[in-house]
Amino acid sequence: MIGDDDIDDIQLTKDCFNENKLPVHVYDVGDGQILMDHLKKMTSVSNSTNLPQLIILDLNMPRKNGLEALEELKRDGTLRKIPVVIFSTSDTLRDVERAYELGASCFVSKPNSFDEWCDKMGKLGRFWIECVRVSG
Repeated sequence: MIGDDDIDDIQLTKDCFNENKLPVHVYDVGDGQILMDHLKKMTSVSNSTNLPQLIILDLNMPRKNGLEALEELKRDGTLRKIPVVIFSTSDTLRDVERAYELGASCFVSKPNSFDEWCDKMGKLGRFWIECVRVSG
């Protein structure tokens, strides 16, 4: 699942997953409030069996930003198990430290070129698909 208010960044991420031939289904939302509403609806309906295996979360979004959504997500007994990758244009030490304090699995800065973006998405996708065992 991707939480990002920039539709170009969402499409670029999806394109890069395809470019890297990663077998992922991507659901996207435009802000942290929609993300949390959607996740809470999923837990009430499915008892967490269909929760995302990974959330890629931007920091700078309207209504509820990425740090606020991350904090709320990690306070929830069911949702806290979902790994969250912060993927943001911000690379300030304050944002990085706060993201980790709130329980982010990792912090990745958004690159400036398509090739770099696809390289990072390929590495990120392969790591979470091939290397990491996520609780289910």
